[in-house]
Amino acid sequence: MSAITETIDISRSPADVFSYVTDPTHLPEWQESAVSVRRLGDAPLAVGSKVAVTRRLGRREFTSTMQVIELEPPRHWHVHGIDGPVRGDVQGTIEPLDGGERSRLTLSLDFEGHGIGKAIVPLVVRPHVRKEMPRDELTLKGILESGAAT
Repeated sequence: MSAITETIDISRSPADVFSYVTDPTHLPEWQESAVSVRRLGDAPLAVGSKVAVTRRLGRREFTSTMQVIELEPPRHWHVHGIDGPVRGDVQGTIEPLDGGERSRLTLSLDFEGHGIGKAIVPLVVRPHVRKEMPRDELTLKGILESGAAT
């Protein structure tokens, strides 16, 4: 199956968007399924960094470890799930608009199922993400454009 991709324009600079969206501690603020995030290690976010993300899907919560594969401020990042039955693969790209005053954010998500995840991904995860992702991007846009993001 192909990745799920959504794009949104945000009235903030690419640097502002990148800084906020790649800070994993902000995930529960703009992603409705994200319950909590815990950084694994104290070093600043870099290629190789890992975070444990707990998500709610229906009545269940699942925690998986995500690892930063690419980090190219303020244009691109790539994180990949390295454990659990459902392993997400997330790529983000930010394009400058209007001389860098605004940004076009494109998020692309794909999933690998392992064990029970092989059944869960097509039946539960993908349909849920297709509904949630556009709402998440609108929430992110609202946070960034309101100036609430630090």
